[in-house]
Amino acid sequence: MKIDVGIKAKGVRPDLIGSIIAHYASKWLPDLSIDDADKSLTNFKDSPESVTASWMKKRFCVETLVGILPPEKDSVPCNFLLRLLRIANMVGVEPAYRAELEKRISWQLDQASLKELLIPSFSHTCGTLLDVETVLRLVKRFNNMDEAGKSGAALVKVAKLVDCYLAEIAVDANLMLSEFVALAGALPSYARATDDGLYRAIDTYIKAHPGVPKEGRKSLCRLIDSRKLSPEASLHAAQNERLPVRAIIQVLFSEHAKLNRPINWSGSFSGTRSPNNGIEPSGRCPSNREVTAHQTEIRNLREDVVKLQHHCNSLEAQLERVVEKKKKGFFSWRKLRMPILNPGSMTDAIQGSEEEGELGHGRRTPNVKTKLVQGQALPKWRKSMS
Repeated sequence: MKIDVGIKAKGVRPDLIGSIIAHYASKWLPDLSIDDADKSLTNFKDSPESVTASWMKKRFCVETLVGILPPEKDSVPCNFLLRLLRIANMVGVEPAYRAELEKRISWQLDQASLKELLIPSFSHTCGTLLDVETVLRLVKRFNNMDEAGKSGAALVKVAKLVDCYLAEIAVDANLMLSEFVALAGALPSYARATDDGLYRAIDTYIKAHPGVPKEGRKSLCRLIDSRKLSPEASLHAAQNERLPVRAIIQVLFSEHAKLNRPINWSGSFSGTRSPNNGIEPSGRCPSNREVTAHQTEIRNLREDVVKLQHHCNSLEAQLERVVEKKKKGFFSWRKLRMPILNPGSMTDAIQGSEEEGELGHGRRTPNVKTKLVQGQALPKWRKSMS
């Protein structure tokens, strides 16, 4: 502590102080080094110290390091802070030190790597392998920062990091649906330029958890904006049998709207308009090869959407035929059972057979009763020649 105060008094830059602390901390705590996780386990096994003494020593080192960290935002690398937080959770430091670490990590969460963010869970009450609750707190702290403390580029980087983290934890069988939804919805929708990563994570979660109810799948699909899916992701989603029907229909409608959207290349020659809304012109004209490739891609995607629409229409027609066949079979069975259940006179049987001929075969049977009343003779049956 005295050395740190003396260094600060000499006017050394905070980033240099942070690098010095990170360098010497790797010697005090071997777990802080990037590639020494296995070595630290070996040293721990060969150490003559007891387990309690080793843990107390590590806890003291972590709390001391947190206390001497420079207050500036970017003075210490974010990955070093994440490794320090992992050890702090393992040895059980005081909540105040852990909260200080989480606050400093959230300031520069956009500089974190996925490898360091995969913090193991050391809690006996948590069923997941990774500490999802800590990552959720970090993301929420970052999102609650004022607009001056975070830029649009940092928000996009954190969104990509969260999507990759969701894809990693989605295969955990003990991950609850509420935890996945809370982490996926911790950032605003405008933070993601594309929802391909989020769709991949959701599809992985549904595949790894086949027992998710229908309402749960609907809540997951509500997180996806079908308008921000790439053509490849939209084609995969349209053929994904694990998704609800409503989600597939929304993807098809979104792709249909994209194909019908007019593309005007005339403004690109003058530099006043751009084919994509909200994007500044690049200052050059697209070549004939680029235009042809773009048109070919749109044509292929349109053909795929048309094939999917025809397939859906054929399935609906088959379903209607099955329903109609079931209805007809039900009424025919009732008509066949009526003479057996309600035997009546000869006249009622003749009328029943007449109605059956009209409904079932579309042709009239001779009305025997009418011919007898009118005095007409019935036709004589021919004798068999055999």
